[in-house]
Amino acid sequence: MVKEPDIETDISVPDRGEPLYRMEPLLIGETSRHRPALTDLVVELAASAAGFRNSLPNGIREALADLVRSMNCYYSNLIEGHDTHPIDIERALNNDYSTDTRKRDLQLEARAHIAVQQWIDDGGLRGRATSRDGLLEIHRRFCELLPEDLLWATGRDDGARRRVVPGELRDRDVVVGRHIPISAGAVPRFLAKFEQTYGGLGISDAILSTAAAHHRLLWVHPFLDGNGRVARLMSHAMLMETLDTGGIWSISRGLARTESQYKGHLAACDLSRRNDLDGRGSLSEESLAEFTRYFLETCIDQVKFMGELVQPDRLRARILLWVEEEIRLGKLPPKSGAILEAVLYRRTLPRGDIAGIVDTGERQARRVVSSLTDRGVLSASSQRAPLFLAFPTNLASRWMPGLFPDK
Repeated sequence: MVKEPDIETDISVPDRGEPLYRMEPLLIGETSRHRPALTDLVVELAASAAGFRNSLPNGIREALADLVRSMNCYYSNLIEGHDTHPIDIERALNNDYSTDTRKRDLQLEARAHIAVQQWIDDGGLRGRATSRDGLLEIHRRFCELLPEDLLWATGRDDGARRRVVPGELRDRDVVVGRHIPISAGAVPRFLAKFEQTYGGLGISDAILSTAAAHHRLLWVHPFLDGNGRVARLMSHAMLMETLDTGGIWSISRGLARTESQYKGHLAACDLSRRNDLDGRGSLSEESLAEFTRYFLETCIDQVKFMGELVQPDRLRARILLWVEEEIRLGKLPPKSGAILEAVLYRRTLPRGDIAGIVDTGERQARRVVSSLTDRGVLSASSQRAPLFLAFPTNLASRWMPGLFPDK
C-alpha cells in the first residue's frame, strides 16, 4: 500500500541565484602548494592498482569482482547506518529473503546497490560518471529497486516525511547537519558546472579530482535522499575508468573503516576559505587537499590489502585447509581438494579433465563437481562450459579474512 505524504505537496523552491564560485575550488590547481605531494600519491595509486590487477588471471579477477560488489554494498550501506550482514546479502541475491520486514527491506536495498554496481562494472556509465544524466541514472536505478518504506525521507528542518522520486532532483531546500546546500532551483546550474569541470579531464587529473568531485556532489546535495550512495558509486565508476580497476577493490571499505575521519573531512570541506593562504575559492582549498590526500591514501591501502589477501600461496593454503576440514566432516567428497587445486593453478578447468584429476569414473567425478558447485565454490557459464573458482560470501571469513567484519 502506497503511503500518503504527511503534508501537502511542496511548492517548488526557486533558484535564489547563488553564484557558481560558491562551489570553488573544484580542483587542486597546478600552481597549488598541495599539488606535488598529491600527484605523488596519484602515481603510487596508479602503479599499485595496475600491479594488483595484472597479477591476477581473468578467472580470478571475475570471481573476485563478484565478491567485491557485495563488499562494496555492505560497507557503503553501513556508512548510512544500514547494517545488512554479508550472508543476508548473499541470500538476497538468491531470492532468499527474511520474514522480518525491516531485514527484508535492507536485503532489497543491498540487492539494488549490487545491481547498480554491476551495471557500472559492465560499462553502463562509461564516460558519464560525472554527467548530470549519469548521476540521475545512478539514482534512478538504485531507488526504483528499493522497497516503498525506504523511499521516504524525513526532513531535518521540519520533521516532515517526503517520498523520494527515483532519478529526480530535489524540489525543496534541505539542511544537512550544519551544511545548508544551495536552493533546489540552483541545483541544475551547479550540476552543469560540475559536469563541465570533471567531465573532460585527463587521466591523471581525473584520478586526482575524484575526491573533490565526491565532496562537491555531496555539497550540492542534488537529491532528496540517496546522495551518499550516489557519490560513492560515482567515485567507484571514476576510479574504475581511470585506473582500469576491474572492480577488484573498493574505496567504500576504507571509508567505512575510517568513518569518523571520512565524515570529518567532508564536514571540513564545507567550510569557507580560512585566509589568504587558503586558495582563492569560496571554500577551503586546504581542507579539500587534506580530504584528497586521505582519499588517495585510503585507495592505496585498500589495493594493498586486497593484494595481500589474494596472494596465490596464501589463498591456496586457506582454501585447501577449508577443503580438508569439510572432507573430514563429511560435507564434501574425497578428491574435492584436487579439483580446487587444479582450478587454482589452471584458472579454468575443462570438464573433460575432471575424471583424470580425481582418478575415478565419470559418475564420481560429476558427484565431486556437483558438491563443490552446490557449495558455491565452483561456477561455470553453462553446464558444459569450463569450471572456474568462485568466492562465496559465506566463506569470506575463511578464505579472505578481514574482508568483512567478524560477527
